[in-house]
Amino acid sequence: MLTSSFKTFNNVVSHSLVQASRSLHTSSQSLAPVPPLPEKGGKVRHGIFPEELFQLLYPKTGVTGPYMLGTGLLIYMLSKEIYVINHETFAAASIGAVIIYGVKKFGPKVAAFADKLNEDKVARAQEVKDLAMSSLAQAIEDEKKEQWRAEGRSLLFDAKRNNVAMLLETNYRERLHMVTNEVKRRLDYQIALQDLRRRMEASLLSRSVDTHLSVFQEKASIAKCIADLNALAKTTQAQAAA
Repeated sequence: MLTSSFKTFNNVVSHSLVQASRSLHTSSQSLAPVPPLPEKGGKVRHGIFPEELFQLLYPKTGVTGPYMLGTGLLIYMLSKEIYVINHETFAAASIGAVIIYGVKKFGPKVAAFADKLNEDKVARAQEVKDLAMSSLAQAIEDEKKEQWRAEGRSLLFDAKRNNVAMLLETNYRERLHMVTNEVKRRLDYQIALQDLRRRMEASLLSRSVDTHLSVFQEKASIAKCIADLNALAKTTQAQAAA
């Protein structure tokens, strides 16, 4: 009887799961945020009965209502032979007792071990998340730096353009200075040449004047000497006649 009930329950559950999977695959996607899964389960009594069931029945049946309801349902199922006690019942009770003992005995240790495994997984996931966040933050900083560099590229181009303009201006002024020096050198050469010609002409003129003066002076001195000799001769003749 219990086996057939379990088979019927499994069939119903599998059918409902298939229908649910079909509805999930064929229904439209919901964009509503999914609530996070609870980290711990709800409160239960006696290991299997949820606390919400007792809280639901308290206003109508009182504190003992859930227990009386459960006892009444059990007695009703036994009296109507809906559930028949047989060897499977004792086997299930024995297995349940062993399971309850194992849970009570080893449950805390297994729970602590499972919690430790879960904490290790969460720690590794958090480490991976922190590493990813740090790498993404570094990537964002690098991107901002590249954007800043891209913005400063125009300033760099302006500076290079100004440098080229300054170089061109410097070359122009150097060539202008070179041309000015060359023209000045040629003009200085012409001035020096003209000065040399004037000095040479003045020297030649001075020599010519000196030559003419010397000839005139010689003639004048000879004439004076002759005149002096004539005067002396007349004086001598007059003295001799007296």
